[in-house]
Amino acid sequence: MDIHVHFAQGQSIRKIARQLGISRNTVKHHLQQHQMPNYAQRAQPATKLAPFKPYLVQRIEQAKPDWIPATVLFDEVVQRGYPGGIAQLRRFVCQFKLCSTPEPVVRFETLPGQQMQIDFTTIRLGKRPLKAFVATLGYSRATFVKFFDNERAHAWQQGLKEAFEYFGGVPEQARKTHEHPRHERLPSTVARYSWSIAHIIRLR
Repeated sequence: MDIHVHFAQGQSIRKIARQLGISRNTVKHHLQQHQMPNYAQRAQPATKLAPFKPYLVQRIEQAKPDWIPATVLFDEVVQRGYPGGIAQLRRFVCQFKLCSTPEPVVRFETLPGQQMQIDFTTIRLGKRPLKAFVATLGYSRATFVKFFDNERAHAWQQGLKEAFEYFGGVPEQARKTHEHPRHERLPSTVARYSWSIAHIIRLR
């Protein structure tokens, strides 16, 4: 291809020299001449991944609209004799990955007075740890914070009591922010205390 064509396309002298397999000085020299010699574009050397590309494309097409992770494809071609690394494979398969539009973030909300989310977060570790008890109302997102040096039951109870007083009422539910069906449930003593202190406040 004509050096002038490459240059007119906005390619740098370095890139033209690399593609055509000639020196940068040669490119500069001919760019200054009226007659531009033609050079055949240098063929790209075969990569270790080349024999496995048809298989990868087939797997990607068969999986659509789902996407197979590069690590899974890498394991499959290794079993078929691929001697290269995963980085080369990642660069190849990424061009087939559809650019999906991220889903809009939907803010978690509840009805007024329905739920309060509570949890502890660590502010500082070490010999003098600092923990923050955080309570957030599900509807208004109003937040109450109180600091402790531990996460024991007494800290949970004190945090709940002061949160109820701060908000001036008691929600129907008090749940951990990252509660899981089998893990991180509220300690039973704290749950019982939450109900009892809520009952007392409602009676006032």
